[in-house]
Amino acid sequence: MTTLRVLAAMSGGVDSAVAAARAADAGHDVTGVHLALSRNPSSYRTGARGCCTLEDARDARRAADVIGIPFYVWDMAERFHADVVQDFVGEYARGNTPNPCLRCNEKIKFAAVLDRAVALGFDAVCTGHHARLERELTGNRLVRSVDPAKDQSYVLAVLTGDQLSRAMFPLGGSTKDQVRKEAADRGLGVADKPDSHDVCFIADGDTRGFLREQLGSAPGNIVDTDGVVLGQHDGSYGFTIGQRKGLHIDRPAADGRPRFVLSIEPVSRTVTVGPAEALDVTEIEARRPVWSGCAPPDGPLDCLVQLRAHGEVHPAVCTRDGDVVRISLREPARGVAPGQAAVFYDGDAVLGSATITAGR
Repeated sequence: MTTLRVLAAMSGGVDSAVAAARAADAGHDVTGVHLALSRNPSSYRTGARGCCTLEDARDARRAADVIGIPFYVWDMAERFHADVVQDFVGEYARGNTPNPCLRCNEKIKFAAVLDRAVALGFDAVCTGHHARLERELTGNRLVRSVDPAKDQSYVLAVLTGDQLSRAMFPLGGSTKDQVRKEAADRGLGVADKPDSHDVCFIADGDTRGFLREQLGSAPGNIVDTDGVVLGQHDGSYGFTIGQRKGLHIDRPAADGRPRFVLSIEPVSRTVTVGPAEALDVTEIEARRPVWSGCAPPDGPLDCLVQLRAHGEVHPAVCTRDGDVVRISLREPARGVAPGQAAVFYDGDAVLGSATITAGR
């Protein structure tokens, strides 16, 4: 086996610690690095609520000591703020629903970090993502984890073939329970540390409040499909397609059925609501495709498509037209939100991804 110089990104959680340990056990020359992503670490989530805290940096350092590898902290706060936080705010201001984990993988972990790692002479970047890489003569295929509940291939599908060739995901063949048991057996203090969740850079988990602080009050109307005003809001950025709760509509529907957000118009600040069946979408447009698992298709591509993280998959036919991918679903999907990724699969293998811009 070829010994590689590996940079292990260590968040301070159990997954990245075990991934680094496995890379070291495999005989690679491993160096741990914690990414300091917050310009004010105390303002980011703590404990079970996320990552990016001083506590996480200390946990990562202790794990590196147990594994017996060098450890450094890299300050990526300004880059993270520009490429992830500001992108998140800007997308919501445009009426879209972004996925910040996907953007962090694309812009930070496998762009900024990978570029610096290569410049320093490293061969690969290792992370604790739950996904598999299959090395083939034609390239590297990203494949789902054996643990469906923890699979993260969706948020990694923005990576290019070149980036995947320098990636290492040691956990893809294990379940989360197996990873935790291994961490305990290795004496890693993070073995029982809760998983992070939600948006790591929103301290209290209140996304709408965070966006209000960033974008200010922008009142507008909540209307039904006939344009009848049902209520008011203080910012259309506080809604997402398919949302049911938190609409604050005083007037019930005539048929007594619940209403859902159907569309968001940020210029007029109008949020349109209606019945669940009005969310049905069979045709989707997506842009900026990345084809990491196949050549860009010249004709119709039969595949499975996943439209949100941990969402169900849908049989579909995709047609590429330059920088646009048109997706025809064989059965309707609901809650398709612009700004999310459409990820194309052949079984469990990722073919590519694109950013959803419209659905009908």
